[in-house]
Amino acid sequence: MKFTRRFAIGLTTAVALMAFQGAAHAEVEKVTIAVGGKSLFYYLPLTIAEQRGYFKEEGVNVEIVDFAGGSKALQAVVGGSADVVSGAYEHTIKLQGKKQYFTAFVQQARAPQIVLAVSTKTMPNYKTLADLRGKKIGVTAPGSSTNMVASFVLDGAGVNSKEVSFIGVGAGSGAVAAMKTGQIDAIANLDPVISSLERDGAIKVLVDTRKMSATREVFGGDMPAGSLYAPETFIKANPKTVQGMTNAMVKAARWIQQASADDVLKTVPASYSMGDPELYKLTFNSLKEAMSPDGMISEEGTKTALKSLVAFDDKIKADAIDLNRTFTNEFVKRAPK
Repeated sequence: MKFTRRFAIGLTTAVALMAFQGAAHAEVEKVTIAVGGKSLFYYLPLTIAEQRGYFKEEGVNVEIVDFAGGSKALQAVVGGSADVVSGAYEHTIKLQGKKQYFTAFVQQARAPQIVLAVSTKTMPNYKTLADLRGKKIGVTAPGSSTNMVASFVLDGAGVNSKEVSFIGVGAGSGAVAAMKTGQIDAIANLDPVISSLERDGAIKVLVDTRKMSATREVFGGDMPAGSLYAPETFIKANPKTVQGMTNAMVKAARWIQQASADDVLKTVPASYSMGDPELYKLTFNSLKEAMSPDGMISEEGTKTALKSLVAFDDKIKADAIDLNRTFTNEFVKRAPK
């Protein structure tokens, strides 16, 4: 018994040491992370890891490149101009359906945080989702998770996504302006964009996945959201680099759980609050439960994601998807406690 206990303790110590040593000796000189809308709360752990120097502490030199939406960020990695995506987990399933194998290795958020809302300016008499037929819906970028959630909700109401027009409006002030000036009739976006529009009475919220309860109601279960994911080949070739990034992200997740709204506001770039620091702090407090507390990806959640995508996209066949290749928790499990 004593030998077994000593062996277990020794193994745990060895794994922790490997994680530390691996992070300190990354295989590549620089890792480029592509993200679609970095200022969104959806990606807050990434910003915290960067701003608080966690990547540097782990010996990983990271460059973060911001795009208009998640689909654009993904295109950068598929095209070879970036190494890792900070984006929605469900893209790993969609990619596998095209025989492209990407794996999520650490989670940032455990709820999509996407809100579908209509304009109080162009649709003051809105009654049902059927009223959106023929309307323009603003999303961060066509093909992004905001587009997917909006299409999923519409389909559930009998509205085909081809019956509406999806317009890319980004994830910042441009999205707010598009709604307020009447360029779009509805919007599927995230905070702080949504909270800003709500405060000004510019929208009427229809579907809200910022809360865990609402997420389960919409999708029928937990739904993994923002994650770091990369091609299988990159992960296999650079395990120390991936471990370092994971360690940094887990550290950021834990910091967020203990941080106050003021702590967060002082850490992120001033532009993130979109000119309203108090609203930013209120939004953080309301969204905190959606943030992953430990970086772990829910296995049951991946099943929910697959089920939702199959319902949304008839090109994706459930029996053709190997979920075990779309995510791994092995790097999170090795992160220092």
